[in-house]
Amino acid sequence: MAWANRAPVKGVLLDITGVLYESNALGGTAIAGSVEAVDKLNKAGIPVRFCTNETSCTRQGLVDKLKTMGFSMTANQVFSPTPAVCHVLRERNLRPYLIVHKNAIDDYSHIDQSNPNAVILADALDEFSYENLNRAFQVLISNKSAVLISLGQGKYYRDGDGLALDVGPFMKALEFAADVKAEIVGKPAAAFFNSALADMGVSADNAVMVGDDIQNDVGGAQACGIRGVQVRTGKYRPDDERHPSVTADGWVANLAEAVDIIIRAQS
Repeated sequence: MAWANRAPVKGVLLDITGVLYESNALGGTAIAGSVEAVDKLNKAGIPVRFCTNETSCTRQGLVDKLKTMGFSMTANQVFSPTPAVCHVLRERNLRPYLIVHKNAIDDYSHIDQSNPNAVILADALDEFSYENLNRAFQVLISNKSAVLISLGQGKYYRDGDGLALDVGPFMKALEFAADVKAEIVGKPAAAFFNSALADMGVSADNAVMVGDDIQNDVGGAQACGIRGVQVRTGKYRPDDERHPSVTADGWVANLAEAVDIIIRAQS
């Protein structure tokens, strides 16, 4: 494939949900060939970082879940928005009202949450209730300097046999109601991709991002100069190949095919 031969691939960024595993009511199932694909990259000595907007559990909790599926990784290889947003909160003295999943709340235990002057939205699932969203609206509308921060802006993701609303629609609702513009921490923000590149010590033109989201994975990576490859798993839909503003550098059936192409291009 031309995308793998354009420049040597010295680092690979992988989305998690929809690329490594499919989410379902039982917690998730590894996509066929994905465990072996990650192992192939490791054996080939190609650095890998896992770039995810998944925030429905702590980073270590996510790593532990993936290890039960057979994946080999450490928490330091996983780039998620939560550590980044906690740094932002401390640096800017922001006290958040949190709409996050109950399994992720421990990540914020060291953050002052009294008298909120900010709102954090993440993968909250059932916590996206009218009561919680209305309280977030009140925080934003009552203080002109209050900040809305969303950990990603995805529209939807695949959950079992169907699609489910992601954080983006709830972010847009609060933007509209409170007349504010959200700050994005996570994909597709350039800082998120660049931090993973810096951690690998790899330049953008020598990296490939493999994801299932045409806008946030592929488009976000391409905006940073990284090749973006979309898998036909997860939230992929055929219409993605005719997206009006983003054209992937390549499409593959799954992660296993993408890695085989990368490995062959090395020889």
